[in-house]
Amino acid sequence: MKQLRVALVHDYLGEFGGAERVLLVLSEMFPEAPIYTAFVRPGPAYQRFKHRDLHPSWAQKIPWFAAKLHSPLRFLAPLIWESFDFTGYDLVISSCSWYITKGILTRPETVHIAYIHTPPRYLYGYPTSIDWQKYWPVRLYARLVNHFLREYDFVAAQRPDILIANSENTRKRIQKFYRRDATVVYPPVELPFKVSSKLGLGIDAGKSGFRLLSPSSTGGYFLIVSRVVGGKGLKLAVQACSQLELPLKVVGSPAGWSSEFREIREIAGPQVEFLGYVGDEELAKLYAGATAFLATAQDEDFGMTVVEAQLAGIPVIAYRGGGYLETVVDGKTGIFFDEYSIRGLKKAINQFSIQYSVFSISAIQKHAQKFSKPRFISQIKKIIDTEIK
Repeated sequence: MKQLRVALVHDYLGEFGGAERVLLVLSEMFPEAPIYTAFVRPGPAYQRFKHRDLHPSWAQKIPWFAAKLHSPLRFLAPLIWESFDFTGYDLVISSCSWYITKGILTRPETVHIAYIHTPPRYLYGYPTSIDWQKYWPVRLYARLVNHFLREYDFVAAQRPDILIANSENTRKRIQKFYRRDATVVYPPVELPFKVSSKLGLGIDAGKSGFRLLSPSSTGGYFLIVSRVVGGKGLKLAVQACSQLELPLKVVGSPAGWSSEFREIREIAGPQVEFLGYVGDEELAKLYAGATAFLATAQDEDFGMTVVEAQLAGIPVIAYRGGGYLETVVDGKTGIFFDEYSIRGLKKAINQFSIQYSVFSISAIQKHAQKFSKPRFISQIKKIIDTEIK
């Protein structure tokens, strides 16, 4: 790839999740590229990127904007993104999710590639982190603001030269809401499992290559890795495991205005452990020691943690919907459940406990390589080379 002047754009830097892992790899691909973002606040994402050339917008100077007001004042998003000047850049790559990052303006000679994690869920009726509709004043305000932002989101989606979707699920949403085609490039998934495998973490492949742990094995537990917000199905998982008296570890921190953390702690049984945010090496250890990973969002955009679990050889119990349909192979790398209820999940867990021994660690890990970091980098480079001669 010829030397290019590149800029990266991202919603904001606060929590560290799947979108930030994509940004991390993009920043590794272009180590000299500055990162433009709406705002920065203390947290795991900032710790990962604080050594980079960060350019928060003017909104950073608004008191409490980064901490509390960015969502209520989301109507400022068009002004935020259109205030940046990308003159002189050959390539701008925007990482786009809920804050309509793709609305940036670039000059004709600059190639703008937008990596779409999802069209903003709150604009198109998908479950979100906060059930704002139960408060009628907020509902009225949000409907007015979101009507304006939905129109702007469509206009913004026409600006990039190339749209990349993180999944086939997202590609279909792009086609439906933006009337544009997109190329699917799955996110890069990697964790330091080589470090973990040296620590004796409960995986025993044996001569047969099959997982020998069961839900009742000493030290075995079910695992969830997610921001503790609404829309992720955490209540469902906590209630099911509590009723079955099965150990469950929940990795992830509360975010935003969501009251999910308080609510699920109130309903959690003694077997449920909330670990908060953990670093990659600790996370790898938790994956490796798990019996199974629970994926309980109703319409996940993609779901990188599901692939991370499989990279560790961990089978997945997932709701049959959204991005999970692209990452889990029923009966080979996990099982699906169709009834989205506590009863449906409990039934799936019981089914898994009967057939857990058929899951091959090597087969699960081989499938996860489809979503590897080298493959992501290769596909992104190919798209760039095609666009920039």
